[in-house]
Amino acid sequence: MIKACIFDMDGTVSDTINSITYFGNKALAENGLSGFAPDDYKYMVGNGANILVRRMLEKNGCTDEALYKKVLKEYNESYDDDFLYLTAPYDGILPLLDDLRAAGIRTGVLSNKPHETTLKVAEALFGDRLDLCFGQREGKPIKPDLTVLKEMLSMLGITPDECLYAGDTATDMQTGKGAGCFTVGVLWGFRTEKELRDNRADAIVQKPAQILELIKEKNGK
Repeated sequence: MIKACIFDMDGTVSDTINSITYFGNKALAENGLSGFAPDDYKYMVGNGANILVRRMLEKNGCTDEALYKKVLKEYNESYDDDFLYLTAPYDGILPLLDDLRAAGIRTGVLSNKPHETTLKVAEALFGDRLDLCFGQREGKPIKPDLTVLKEMLSMLGITPDECLYAGDTATDMQTGKGAGCFTVGVLWGFRTEKELRDNRADAIVQKPAQILELIKEKNGK
């Protein structure tokens, strides 16, 4: 029986690709480097800001560590200062969260974004609709490591098979499947159906309302 639903953030509950593109390109331009299109960023994001910035620099042919630290600092600061710029919940996410709560299903977000930014975005976009929310914290490994997801399951008082985990990338599928959750790939995010299926998604959905339908089916309602 599914008792909780944990979501990835970027590309799953929040449409952030244009925001990430803007702040990424801003930091690159300020350092004389070339920017990229949103479709490029869709394949650079997903593993936290540190790796995102490394990928941005690698695509510019740069490996200088001092420059990496400078661009990372500028990216994080500018993003954090205006974290809602070009950002919104995906269509159907707010009704889904409301319906899950009405059905007694607890909810959470697990992101590889910096923790404080994750909390601010979640509060601004979703209000009190989430029971738990975690981003990248000092001393905690990021997804696909299972540490924080297991921590969340413990806090919710549920076993992995009582959790539906939803995300839009291979990293998310590896995280959910690795923990033993019912793992759902969403097609409105950043990656392809093939990537999700290749990483053993238990189900694929095209719109948020289908997540509630899956839970009802799993719970025999």
